[in-house]
Amino acid sequence: MKDRRSVDDLTIEELEQILAIKKREAREARLRKMRASGRAGRAEVIEAAASPASPTLKPKPTLAARAMNFLLLVVEIGAVIGLLYILVNSAQLWQTLNREVSQAIAQTPLPSPSPTPLISAVVLPSGHTPPTSPGGAQFNLAEIPENLRPLVQSLPAIVIPTPSPRQAVRMVIPAINVDHPVVQGDGWEQLKRGIAQHLGTADPGQPGNLVVSAHNDIFGEIFRDLDQLQPGDEITVFTQAEKFVYIITATRIVEPTEVSVMDATASPTVTLISCYPYLVDTQRIVVFAELKK
Repeated sequence: MKDRRSVDDLTIEELEQILAIKKREAREARLRKMRASGRAGRAEVIEAAASPASPTLKPKPTLAARAMNFLLLVVEIGAVIGLLYILVNSAQLWQTLNREVSQAIAQTPLPSPSPTPLISAVVLPSGHTPPTSPGGAQFNLAEIPENLRPLVQSLPAIVIPTPSPRQAVRMVIPAINVDHPVVQGDGWEQLKRGIAQHLGTADPGQPGNLVVSAHNDIFGEIFRDLDQLQPGDEITVFTQAEKFVYIITATRIVEPTEVSVMDATASPTVTLISCYPYLVDTQRIVVFAELKK
């Protein structure tokens, strides 16, 4: 039965209900019109979102949207699986490589220790022109065979190795009042500072030939009196912690090119070298000694 009351007789709740009904009817009319024109899908979404009767209503995704979401999910899962595969494979490869390296090291025989090879030389150390010569004392290039001079002149500067506690640091020869430090390397600068050990020769007390040299008429004339040494005289060589006594066995006068006197030996020996004769310096005096037993 139709309500015949006037608007003034209605309560506020009844008026709000009538207004909601009118709005719903108007909305349905719009939707019918849009369905007729083919625009109903978009319109329904908009109307549902704007409807106060259902404020939490969400638009229903289309089939294409659902397919795209599924595809993205599949791609993300595939990426995670691929990353996990790479990590596991890398770990396995790393373990395999370490195992192969360890096996190779275990199967490779260790090289037998061998003496440090003697640094090659074309003339014996300490050579120089006499201090009384017109040019004064300087390195005597004339001693070097002419065909080898370009090679010697092109050699780079020798690098002095890091000091070792087993290296010689001092030498004492009581018979000729020698007591001087031993430096590594027998170049021009090293020979200014004391008795010079040829690089690559043996350490004191060790098997091999400890080769040292010093000048006879310049830079302190340290080895001036080598020709006065006799078999049986002693040479004491000090390291940082030990001392070794050698007994002189022989003396020779040789040409500057007689580098064989520097050859390595099987037993511990010392070879002393200096220019000879005094203030002439055209030859070398070489003194040999063996470790005292």
